[in-house]
Amino acid sequence: MGYALRARRLGIDTYQQPVAYMRRDCKVCLAEGFEAQSRIELQCGAQTVAATLNVVDGGLLDEQDIGLSEAAWEALGAAPGVAISVRHPAPLASFAAVRGKIHGRPLDDAAAQAIVADIAGGRYPDIHLSSFITACSGNRLDLAETIALTRAMAAAGQSMHWPSQVVVDKHCVGGLPGNRTTLLVVPIVAACGMTMPKTSSRAITSPAGTADTMETLAPVAIGIDAMRRVVQQEGGCIVWGGSVTLSPADDVLIRVERPLELDSDGLLVASVLSKKLAAGASHVLIDIPVGRTAKVRSGEAARQLAARLEGAGEALGLAVQCIQSDGSQPVGVGIGPALEAMDVLAVLQGAPDMPQDLRQRALTLAAGVLELGGRAAPGEGLALATRTLDSGAAWAKFQAICAAQGGLRQPQVAACIHVLEARHAGRVVAIDNRKLATLAKLAGAPRAAAAGVRFFAPLGSRLEVGQPFLAIHADTPGELAYALEYAEAQSNLVTVEDA
Repeated sequence: MGYALRARRLGIDTYQQPVAYMRRDCKVCLAEGFEAQSRIELQCGAQTVAATLNVVDGGLLDEQDIGLSEAAWEALGAAPGVAISVRHPAPLASFAAVRGKIHGRPLDDAAAQAIVADIAGGRYPDIHLSSFITACSGNRLDLAETIALTRAMAAAGQSMHWPSQVVVDKHCVGGLPGNRTTLLVVPIVAACGMTMPKTSSRAITSPAGTADTMETLAPVAIGIDAMRRVVQQEGGCIVWGGSVTLSPADDVLIRVERPLELDSDGLLVASVLSKKLAAGASHVLIDIPVGRTAKVRSGEAARQLAARLEGAGEALGLAVQCIQSDGSQPVGVGIGPALEAMDVLAVLQGAPDMPQDLRQRALTLAAGVLELGGRAAPGEGLALATRTLDSGAAWAKFQAICAAQGGLRQPQVAACIHVLEARHAGRVVAIDNRKLATLAKLAGAPRAAAAGVRFFAPLGSRLEVGQPFLAIHADTPGELAYALEYAEAQSNLVTVEDA
């Protein structure tokens, strides 16, 4: 049985988690035994949403009201005062498979499909999501489970299909600040006549995801119909995957993975390949940066991850090729959405002070994509990619893609900037990527698009006492002070040895 209450929009941002609010003395709460953190099912017309209940004391709500967070309000398509039916949700049968996994029972296809369907349907509260992510963390998913989970995640949302038989894509497993090669690879490859519908994620544990950086230059939350139009018109796009409901369970998992900061090869493979499958890709190049403070820390770990990616890809009908790259230091100068976008623009426009490492890394990846997709013969992709970038064709294509997605815009500039100077002279022999990323996040990235770090001391460079080696960018003095306090407390952001 369901009870009806009046909808009230409370304007509370709970990110992607629908939350409802009722008075403790509300007759529905009393009759149904609802209490704080209960899972409830809400219905508004034809829309049904599972939500977490928060109980309110005092005068915020009337007894007949149900308050809705922004996520719940939008998911229900509610209007002020409309009737919202409230009831207990159906039992979460799929969680039995999660409990089984915790106790060592592997996931089969049916279990993976049931779990993913409930996650995509919003029926898993955060505590259940956390349990599932933890049960799959480390090396707890074997290849068969990874394939089952990938297939289920790809099937849970919409799928895209393209006229071309060869549809290329690329992905970087992350862990390397400033590594915004996608914004260069897509226009190079599309300018060469290939189809590359790129969906990208927002930051999980980094100061910027590809979607965050692209959003400082053009809209990325454009919807699946607009994405299809852009690709048909320009051959490529760079959009936020969360806006096109491709593998929607992945976006839910990412929201909880972010605060947990748990790594899992199996979940990483399922996340990456499910999005590629749903986006209609046939050939995928995957960049695995390897370094002491990168996400993947050894060549052996990279080989194991590559084997799982390529094995899962083969089982799912995807041609997957992995390459290892240098993950010992940041790429480019900027770390943070707008700062990374400025690096991308410098490379596309051929600016004299462009970051050469970002340019070369992007050309190498573009060459790999062109060869993997058959546009260039083996060994000839680099020359084609270089000509396309140097001629201005890639810059023209990037502008066209941005225009098709809603218009090219200039990245924002932070209000507060503080330069750190070297205290010791010598040669830079080590850089802590994780601490640089943490510093950029403390400055406000990626939430504040202009925040982050500009880093001027690559490996092998010579520093003199008093020489600027890093600049912190923040939107407010408070955030700048917070980041600066962290930076001053670190003794090995950069390791310098006397030369």
